[in-house]
Amino acid sequence: MLLLANPNNMKRILVLIAFLCMTTVTMYGQDYNTGIGIRTGTSNGLTIKHFTGSTSVLEGIFATRWGGYNFTGLFQKYDQAFRVPRLNWFYGFGGHIGSYRGDEHRRYDDEEQHLLFGIDGIIGMEYNFTDIPFNISLDWKPSIDLSGGFYPWGDEVAFSLRYIF
Repeated sequence: MLLLANPNNMKRILVLIAFLCMTTVTMYGQDYNTGIGIRTGTSNGLTIKHFTGSTSVLEGIFATRWGGYNFTGLFQKYDQAFRVPRLNWFYGFGGHIGSYRGDEHRRYDDEEQHLLFGIDGIIGMEYNFTDIPFNISLDWKPSIDLSGGFYPWGDEVAFSLRYIF
């Protein structure tokens, strides 16, 4: 728990994940292999996506919320949306782990850092621009916290802007 509560350790983990994804880039039948960018919405943070197959994607999200930090790992499936080139829809599942401050979260009434872990789903749409190496996406990521009880969260809606290569 203390490892995840330290923002410097979380930054190091994110940099390591980004480096590993960038060094394993392989060409598939998609518009890009890897994308790195910002994610803003109910929580704010960084996102990295990497295609592991023509329709399979791994995404890592590092976000801040409730006075703490959260890392989410997701496996996603992609497909073209509405027969529009470079417009894709995606869905998937994964899990999260992190920490939050008790007075910022509805379950605790203290100022202590608490461990956070659980399962996540995701569904969204993404558009890859043709003339610039960026994409945008909008998604909904409901989750269920399993730490300290069973707490569903359905309010995680986010917009992402990624540099793609």
